[in-house]
Amino acid sequence: MKIQFNTDSSIQGSEKLKTYFTDVISEQLRRFSDHITRVEVHLSDVNGEKESPNDKRCLLEARIEGRKPIAVTSLANTHEKAISGATDKIMKSLDKIFGRLKDH
Repeated sequence: MKIQFNTDSSIQGSEKLKTYFTDVISEQLRRFSDHITRVEVHLSDVNGEKESPNDKRCLLEARIEGRKPIAVTSLANTHEKAISGATDKIMKSLDKIFGRLKDH
């Protein structure tokens, strides 16, 4: 499972930040890693320099072998919380997809 990390121009996307978030996402999605070819992470600040609640956005797109990609979005006050929320959402979606496959 490859993780591709993207940030918008308002976020300082240091290698340390990318490595940390990549490790977090990889660990959370580990049980699905045999089925996922790539996860694209799009991290952005909705309002740029302005401060407002829930302006940090994380979009996760998982590319699943033999299936259409799935994508989820989470907004939060921090990038960490946005990534955590998006990871939780994508795990629930993957649980539904692979739970249905087991039922057939």
